[in-house]
Amino acid sequence: MRYVRDMRGYGANPPDPKWPGGARVCVQLVVNYEEGGENCVLHGDAASEGFLSEITGAQPWPGQRHWNMESIYEYGARAGFWRLHRLFTGAGVPVTVYGVASALARSPDQVEAMQAAGWEIASHGLRWIDYRDHDEAAERADLVEAIRLHAEVVGERPTGLYLGRTSVNSIRLACAEGGFAYISDTYDDDLPYWLDHDGQGNAIAPQLVIPYTLDANDMRFAIQAGFTAGDQFFTYLRDAFDTLYEEGGNGRPRMMSVGLHCRLIGRPGRAAALQRFIDHVKSHDRVWVARRIDIAEHWRRHHPYAAPKLRPSRMERQAFVSTFGGIFEHSPWIAERAFELELGPAHDSAGGLHNALCRAFRSASEAERLGVLKAHPDLAGKLAAAKRLTAESTAEQASAGLDALTDAERETFTALNARYTEKFGFPFIIAVRDNTKASILGAFERRLANDAASEFATACRQVERIARLRLDALLPA
Repeated sequence: MRYVRDMRGYGANPPDPKWPGGARVCVQLVVNYEEGGENCVLHGDAASEGFLSEITGAQPWPGQRHWNMESIYEYGARAGFWRLHRLFTGAGVPVTVYGVASALARSPDQVEAMQAAGWEIASHGLRWIDYRDHDEAAERADLVEAIRLHAEVVGERPTGLYLGRTSVNSIRLACAEGGFAYISDTYDDDLPYWLDHDGQGNAIAPQLVIPYTLDANDMRFAIQAGFTAGDQFFTYLRDAFDTLYEEGGNGRPRMMSVGLHCRLIGRPGRAAALQRFIDHVKSHDRVWVARRIDIAEHWRRHHPYAAPKLRPSRMERQAFVSTFGGIFEHSPWIAERAFELELGPAHDSAGGLHNALCRAFRSASEAERLGVLKAHPDLAGKLAAAKRLTAESTAEQASAGLDALTDAERETFTALNARYTEKFGFPFIIAVRDNTKASILGAFERRLANDAASEFATACRQVERIARLRLDALLPA
């Protein structure tokens, strides 16, 4: 069974984005232009809009125009847009517009102003509607028409896409279209990343993803338990920025997206909060304020797609067992059982796959685990002398100098091996790479004093540690 969601991402050590000028944080401002593209019976929709307005808890009106809802959206186009336009151009900050194609077609003056200001106009789909119940063919047709209409209205096709109200098919359809420099229908990271679909039956090229945000977003003015005053919005944005700026100074630069809507933040009582946030950002010197297309181009230059050498969750059974069957000494059955677990992207790292293999080992019977212990060779024993160890064991024993013992040292190890095996019934096992010759001898003496149960548990933990060290040499941390 394979689990397609990626719960690992970059893990504990994300890449340095290398923002221009050594910026600690990249700030990205998005204006969602949806006014005129929302659900409306005038647009051929079955009901009026009910999403993201001043009317708390609004519901669609089937077959009827909702005059109040329409006028709230119209405020965004008629007044809110121009307030934001003056604010951003006055501050000299670049902006990305997520433009609903049908909304852009109904707002030619605003499109001209966006272009004159040098704003990026990315696609926000054909209409501002919910695609969760659309069939795949209908959604694909809308995507194609969105690109066509966008190019007709704007003068060029969009190179970025954020649909927003997606279906389970939306991202795959966008990737398959092949013409987007980036897509943004995810909220799962503070940095861009590459998405590929290998192993899922799709011949789709890797797609750059620039995640978006729903928390640093003025949509929270239009939902319950959201922002009710401009100060709350400003405080949240400021705290998010300050946290990221501090993290960037500690060697972990990130990206901060801010989502805006003309009909929401464009109201005067809220626009003041946005102005304060921009002033706060501009008071810091190591900040890159960029359009999303600029981020995409930067990421392609500095972090081009590179396919992992090994991806356990996407391997066929035979290749998986062949590659990882020796991680637990002479015990390929552990890899066979691990393969049957719910493996996903989280298991494509050393730590992730180690956990899966250890689960198979830990859930085995005591007799099976004893068999794994017995499969290990003596330290500096006869097999080593005869050069009959596995390549992994040979390298491990050599790392502590056990391949170059004096006669006296060899006699000592031989005697300890014999005492240990006689008492416990399996060879002495220790993660040699964590130790020196002296510490190994000390552990020998200490562990000979253990009772059988505690030493069995100790040996099993050492087997797991050896497995982790072996995986570290094959997979990313």
